Amino acid sequence: MKRKLAAVAVLSATALLTGVIQVSTAAQAAPASSPQAQDAQQHAAVLALAGGQAGPLAKTLGLGGQEQLVAKDAVVDKDGTRHLRFERTYAGLPVIGGDLVVHQKADGAVKSVSRAVSARIDLPSVTPKVPADQAAAQAAGEVKATVGVTVDADESPLADVHQTGTAQLVVWATDGNPRLAYRTTVEGVRADGTPSSQVLVTDAATGQVLSTHEKVQTAAGTGNGVFVGQVPLTTTQSGSKYQLKDAGRGGQSTTDMNHGTSGSGSLFANTTNNFGDGTAANRESAAVDAQFGAATTWDFYKNTFSRNGIRNDGVGALSRVHYGSNYVNAFWSDDCFCMSYGDGNGDAAPLTEIDVAGHEMTHGVTAATANLNYAGESGGLNEATSDIMGTMVEWYANLPSNPPNYWIGELVNLRGDGSPLRYMDQPSKDGQSADYWDANVGNLDVHYSSGVANHFFYLLSEGSGAKSINGFDYNSPTSDNSTLAGIGRDTAAQIWYRALTTYFTSTTDYAGARAATLSAAADLYGSGGTEYNAVAAAWTAVNVN
Repeated sequence: MKRKLAAVAVLSATALLTGVIQVSTAAQAAPASSPQAQDAQQHAAVLALAGGQAGPLAKTLGLGGQEQLVAKDAVVDKDGTRHLRFERTYAGLPVIGGDLVVHQKADGAVKSVSRAVSARIDLPSVTPKVPADQAAAQAAGEVKATVGVTVDADESPLADVHQTGTAQLVVWATDGNPRLAYRTTVEGVRADGTPSSQVLVTDAATGQVLSTHEKVQTAAGTGNGVFVGQVPLTTTQSGSKYQLKDAGRGGQSTTDMNHGTSGSGSLFANTTNNFGDGTAANRESAAVDAQFGAATTWDFYKNTFSRNGIRNDGVGALSRVHYGSNYVNAFWSDDCFCMSYGDGNGDAAPLTEIDVAGHEMTHGVTAATANLNYAGESGGLNEATSDIMGTMVEWYANLPSNPPNYWIGELVNLRGDGSPLRYMDQPSKDGQSADYWDANVGNLDVHYSSGVANHFFYLLSEGSGAKSINGFDYNSPTSDNSTLAGIGRDTAAQIWYRALTTYFTSTTDYAGARAATLSAAADLYGSGGTEYNAVAAAWTAVNVN
């Protein structure tokens, strides 16, 4: 996966709090008395509140006359404390790195603000020196120049490249030096069949490439069969057939791509309401894995954090199986709001392990909330968030065929020796991940810089030293030789999720993650208590001070 920047995905709230609240189409379609509809209505109401406060808050925060806030998300605590997340525009242009979260008391008074970048935006002009068509062509040329070069360990080279759309004028502020820039999307297909959609930001005065990131997020692996075993499924009856479509979870469904790489595929349906036989030879078996993985991920977020779907809008994702030919990969894409699984070598080993589903769909949750840049330390935190929540989905499922543990992708057997892709208890056991923070961590591939946060989460959950958990052996060290006692994975996950959705911004680094998780622990369990002190000690144990 390439570097990911803050996408300016504007979610506007047009309804006013005058007793009549406009809700999403999905919410309107659900029965008024359903919990799903009530959650959607409540979320829409808070978003409307945030939208209505955007103007006054911009003035309160001292933003310039050309700056506006656009509501993206909102969280309300039980005591009425509000956390309003905004994107920013300048002279009508999206500001990349302009996101912020306003933390308010129940009476609306501002407590604090979490900003992606604190720099003031005051551009001398919004007239570019480089024409838009030249910027677009240069962006495409920049990507074409990398064809045949593998940038990250889990990505294959680009085999085809083409520019889509025009260069969009934006303000680039992520590096703390706001300037006029262009954002251009360049699409292609990698040699292994993975679609590529790279977003490049170029300086509108010089043409210099400021950043590039890959929107299609993948997790490389290979599997040896079907993983979930015998599981229940929620299906939809249509005439004489039952479909792999789950109306109770936002209409999420699973389709057969039949080795294609474009479109939505064909919805799985049969007359018996029994799908698959547990073997990779039966095309429905991979579909069972995918549908169950999506349902479990939905249920985990719903029952653990009261989150109503990946975007918290009640809309279910599409799962596409049998993607490509001999495609040894799986990926999540925000563009199609879908999860895609290849069939592996010889089209005989679908990559449908449940922690792969939880990991990849969590990229969608991150995009809808903090939108952590997919580069540097923020990129490591992005990947770690998916590892952490993918692991929690695996524990939530608690499948006999896939006993939960603190290893990532242990069943896909990427290396051919049965070893996991990553180890949370001691990340360096994979030969490349970082156990502890140092000044070079941000220069590592994000899959390896994620080790610091993965290690933190394991230590916070289970503590240090040698132990056996659920039949798996671990031995987790600490950088300061301290001995830690864990507070339990469920508590640790609550802290991480609150930090992600309430305090993280697109540019959060490891120091910022420490501050954010301490704030989250204080919110949930009190400042100076057992949980708060455990968070501080766990960060110190991975050398984040």
